[in-house]
Amino acid sequence: MSVSSVPFRRRPRRLVPVTIGAASILLLAACGGGSISEGNGGEESEGPVKIGLSVPLSGVYAALGEDMTQGFELYLDENDGQLGGRDIEVVKADEGESPQTGVPATSKLVTQNDVSAVVGIVNSATALGLKDTFVQSEVPLIIANAGADELTDDASPYIWRTSFTNGQVGAALGAAVAEELGDKEVFLMAADYAAGHESVDGFRETFTEAGGSIAGEAFTPFGTTSDWQPFLSKVRSSGAGAVYVFYAGAEAVNFVKQYDSFGIGDSAQLYGAGFLTEGGVLEAQGAAAEGVRTSLHYSHLLDTDRNAEFVEAYQAAYDEVPTVYAVQAYDAAAALDLALEDAESTDGAGIADALANVGDIDSPRGTWSFDEDHNPDQPYYLREVQKADGGLANVVLEELTQ
Repeated sequence: MSVSSVPFRRRPRRLVPVTIGAASILLLAACGGGSISEGNGGEESEGPVKIGLSVPLSGVYAALGEDMTQGFELYLDENDGQLGGRDIEVVKADEGESPQTGVPATSKLVTQNDVSAVVGIVNSATALGLKDTFVQSEVPLIIANAGADELTDDASPYIWRTSFTNGQVGAALGAAVAEELGDKEVFLMAADYAAGHESVDGFRETFTEAGGSIAGEAFTPFGTTSDWQPFLSKVRSSGAGAVYVFYAGAEAVNFVKQYDSFGIGDSAQLYGAGFLTEGGVLEAQGAAAEGVRTSLHYSHLLDTDRNAEFVEAYQAAYDEVPTVYAVQAYDAAAALDLALEDAESTDGAGIADALANVGDIDSPRGTWSFDEDHNPDQPYYLREVQKADGGLANVVLEELTQ
């Protein structure tokens, strides 16, 4: 069953492979919507507020969905199952691994389960296919992962994001790399799909603005490339002093291993968007990932009191360290907590109005707030894979200036 209404509780841990990706965009016409206040003249209904949680519970993205579920549920656990002082009923949907599964499953949360807001969505193509449903139904969607830049282009009052934009993650790193390289050049490489291009474009813009030069670029066939040697040969012949890449999931594992075995790491420092070494992929990469530098808005080794509290609570609950995916969903719950505390009603329109005024969010990643496009205005960090915390981890070197 793709949708289930369940009371708040923890799920048992399941180990599954990690990958991130995007399929071709499926646009689905929006159906009629609902909220818990419909049919009662806009007055508050009695009982718990229904919040949808749509993440992959099956398929290749299930590990990300598990992290997001754990982050969201941890926040509820810390607040006695309430947000904004109101009891919460979590209604879960299985996003699966493509728009073909994610769009209909998530739409049912609005059209059949009458939720007041939805949190989640890993796949950008799924999020794009759902956008009209939420806007036309006037139910807020708080995107806790999908990074497609265009999702928040028009700043709809019903589309919010607690994660990132693809371009933003790349842009955060550009100036720092330019400063470190001096007169050396960088080679750009990414999987040939929207996320790869958006990430590279963001990096290129800030890197060149800071005086950096591009040695060359290559976009590798998404999901089908298994041999990066021809592309790495181009890097070597270009004389580049560094490489910036966007890969995630299985491609990130294979690319980092081949980059290491090709033997150009000493002459060309490897940089990337943080998904290159995040979560389970780092464990799969092993020693090949040592020294890889990335930009991202979180590391469980971030040295703040707020993050230390979060990591301790997360480890106590799930016996593992949190990932960026867990933090993004945790912060979606935090945003709803602040919104529901001041919302004039608990229908979609009331929550959307309140989300516009939540202000600063005290997060494990650092204090952040929604910007005018409803994306997080947040800190980014330069991380390096080092031996730490009993294994390999993304050690924070510095906060990146944007």
